[in-house]
Amino acid sequence: MRLNQNTMLLGKKVVLVPYTSEHVPSRYHEWMKSEELQRLTASEPLTLEQEYAMQRSWREDADKCTFIVLDAEKWQAQPGATEESCMVGDVNLFLTDLEDPTLGEIEVMIAEPSCRGKGLGTEAVLAMLSYGGDPPTDSE
Repeated sequence: MRLNQNTMLLGKKVVLVPYTSEHVPSRYHEWMKSEELQRLTASEPLTLEQEYAMQRSWREDADKCTFIVLDAEKWQAQPGATEESCMVGDVNLFLTDLEDPTLGEIEVMIAEPSCRGKGLGTEAVLAMLSYGGDPPTDSE
């Protein structure tokens, strides 16, 4: 979804940034090679080229909104830290009825095992609910 392409959501524990092609090779593709994550997310293994194509489709599709979840503490503690070095997962909003944008579902994946159980997923979902409930318009 292009609506969030220039949006960053800041929380106490997480920073949400749009999923871009830069995230694919550095961390995302590596995460999705994990059999555990494939099982937990009902995903199939993809080649790097397929992963890039998937990222492009998620950016272009009008019914999907994806953010990469960054560890806010790491992001803020390291001046000049790259998004890729702070990535812990992703959060997605799927609009299930384009005629009624109040209908949808949210999913979150905290891919980094060391970051699970710390409330990052909860905060990411709450931020996405807030954003999805009142997204900016193209004129904002």
